[in-house]
Amino acid sequence: MFGSKQGKQARLRRYAELLACGPLTAAELAYRLGVPRSTVIRDLPLLEEQGILLAEDHAGRLSLVRCALSSNCGDV
Repeated sequence: MFGSKQGKQARLRRYAELLACGPLTAAELAYRLGVPRSTVIRDLPLLEEQGILLAEDHAGRLSLVRCALSSNCGDV
C-alpha cells in the first residue's frame, strides 16, 4: 500500500495524524505504520517540504509543531 506515490502520500498523511495525537519516536511511527525506521527517517524532510513542522525532544520523540497547509493536518 505504501510503495507507490499515492502510498507515500497516504503514509505522510498518517504521520501527521499520529503526531497530532502526541509525540512519537521514529521507531514508534515505523511500528505503527508497518514500515522500516529508515523509511520514516527518509520521509521526515518530505513532511517539512509540505509545511508540516516537527520538533524533536531530548528523548527523540517527534511532535507536530505546525501544519501550514490547513487547519486539519490530516489533509496532507
